[in-house]
Amino acid sequence: MTVETKLPYDKDYISQFSQDNNEPEWMKSLRLQALEQADTLEMPKPDKTKIGRWNFSKFKHDAAKGEEISSLDDLPADIQDFLDKENKQENLVIQRNHTVAYASLNEELKSKGVIFTDIFTALREHEDLVKRYYMKDAVSVDEHRLTALHTALMNGGVFVYVPKNVQLEEPLQVIFWQEDPEAAMFNHVLVVADDNSSLTYVENYVSQNKEEETVANIVTEVIAHNNAQVSFGAVDNFAAGTTSYINRRGVTYRDAKIDWALGQMNDGNTVSENVTHLVGDNSESNAKTVSVGRGKQIQNFTAKIVHFGKETEGHILQHGVMKDSATSIFNGIGKIEHGASKSNAEQESRVLMLSEKARGDANPILLIDEDDVTAGHAASVGRVDPLQLYYLMSRGITQKEAERLIIHGFLAPVVNQLPISSVKEQLTQVIERKVY
Repeated sequence: MTVETKLPYDKDYISQFSQDNNEPEWMKSLRLQALEQADTLEMPKPDKTKIGRWNFSKFKHDAAKGEEISSLDDLPADIQDFLDKENKQENLVIQRNHTVAYASLNEELKSKGVIFTDIFTALREHEDLVKRYYMKDAVSVDEHRLTALHTALMNGGVFVYVPKNVQLEEPLQVIFWQEDPEAAMFNHVLVVADDNSSLTYVENYVSQNKEEETVANIVTEVIAHNNAQVSFGAVDNFAAGTTSYINRRGVTYRDAKIDWALGQMNDGNTVSENVTHLVGDNSESNAKTVSVGRGKQIQNFTAKIVHFGKETEGHILQHGVMKDSATSIFNGIGKIEHGASKSNAEQESRVLMLSEKARGDANPILLIDEDDVTAGHAASVGRVDPLQLYYLMSRGITQKEAERLIIHGFLAPVVNQLPISSVKEQLTQVIERKVY
């Protein structure tokens, strides 16, 4: 069955969509090529998770345009919760469905050459930069059917570029607001930190979809050039009707570093990949993920760090809490390639189950093709420790409150890494809602 038959989007639709967004010719050609490739490519095969019957084809691609917002005070309360109320919100983009509803960047950063804008504006105004990195170093169009469909149907996202020797003190924040319950998000996020630069980027996916079926197909590429430092934080919160494929990739060059802090709180079925390639010598990545599963949802998380450069450091930390009949797989993969001598690959995956029907699976994997290296892993799957409960309850705390404290302590290593206090608080609130 062809893509054109299975999806209500053919070459004519893709060409018109590209033209309507005033995209350069190379982008339209890439979309059409990807659509043709998707016709023959297979679906990804996440370990121990069958996704053949998941909804990846029933969705509305071109949603109604979201209205612009003149003041942040006009935002709904649940969106305002993500804003940093303690500091002036100067560096912020809000995407409402597929439309930019609000965008700001302070003048000092503009004068230094920092680019922080939606992906369609970037394609028009910074074409050469986008073309240099888009689906090149981190993600390939033809990896499988979902990456090809993402390329063909990309309908939103942002582009961030920090020039050489520019260090950002304040974070850049994006809120992706899925207001239309049937709107599919094919977001592309491209973050480039040039030599000796640094930045903190935080994104939030907020879904007001309840049970309507739709799709989120998200691809993120983070490029850290020599001696660049990138801190990437995210809270994903898609509703039960959204089937999510989320692919976040990073590439580090010499002496560069990418830190990931990901709160994956979706209520629908989810496949998530977080892969970092440590290409340059002495580069580093820390990948931290926290998740809560509930209901009957099925989730598959893979965190992978591949060492190519010498003396590289890769650390993976995954903590998940499962309740009801939720099922989750946590794959932690450390790969040290031949020639990456004196590198270190460490990982820890832990799953806490709150009910008899909940299932969690932690799979630590080390693939070592070099002798002079260090590597280690730890994994555990279990239930709330009765001794911990007994100790807390002996101090006069109720069982429910004792379980709550244990769960928050279990998830704290990732939650505490989010760089914006309001986002950290919102993630804590999401955890509260999902657990109780």
